[in-house]
Amino acid sequence: MKLDVQTLDAKTAGSVDLDDAIFGIQDVRKDILHRMVKYQLAKRRAGTHKTQSRGEVSRSHSKLYKQKGTGQARHGAANAPIFRGGGHAHNRLPRDYSHELTKKFRALALRHALSAKANAGDIIIIDALTVKDGKTSALKTSLSNLKLEKALFIAGPEVNEDVARAARNIPYIDVLPNAGLNVYDILRAQKLVLTQDAVNAIHERFKDKIGKAEAAPKKRAPAKKKAEAEGAAA
Repeated sequence: MKLDVQTLDAKTAGSVDLDDAIFGIQDVRKDILHRMVKYQLAKRRAGTHKTQSRGEVSRSHSKLYKQKGTGQARHGAANAPIFRGGGHAHNRLPRDYSHELTKKFRALALRHALSAKANAGDIIIIDALTVKDGKTSALKTSLSNLKLEKALFIAGPEVNEDVARAARNIPYIDVLPNAGLNVYDILRAQKLVLTQDAVNAIHERFKDKIGKAEAAPKKRAPAKKKAEAEGAAA
């Protein structure tokens, strides 16, 4: 796949070849992307929620009043869940929401995300990402030239300080280094903007896949359908 390289002024600055093993997967698997997004969102959850159980609230554990003769319901302590300020019957505890996905699967999901953007024509290649004096107005002019409103920029090995300063006040514009390339941010951006350095880094990252046709993992059948199929075969 060949794409034109542009400058920030939307002028042509040559072309670049994108490898089909990375950017040219035609059968993009939505289930793979879905599992990867769930993995990323689960991993970023803090899981620091905590509510007090009946034994942790600072209230009297003694019997409130005598068992009979008051005309009221029978209660043994003020920390019961039925009372306002009492402990929770099934209190929430801190937990880790993250789960595991293999390194091979995560790499596959990234290639499918890049291919999904390429198939939709939502990848733009620029020669370099620089902003004079870190001015937001200068970067806005460049975004206007490229007709970008909601985009993810992959800047190269590092993000230039002037670029980071200029972009942080613009909504829906994210700038990340090569190491920050991820499926969730790719999918939620309308356009993916890669510098030539970023393209070279992606090709280097997946150099063992270049020129190879690799089949994606087979879709797993739901347990109910699988059991029905096995029953019919028997």
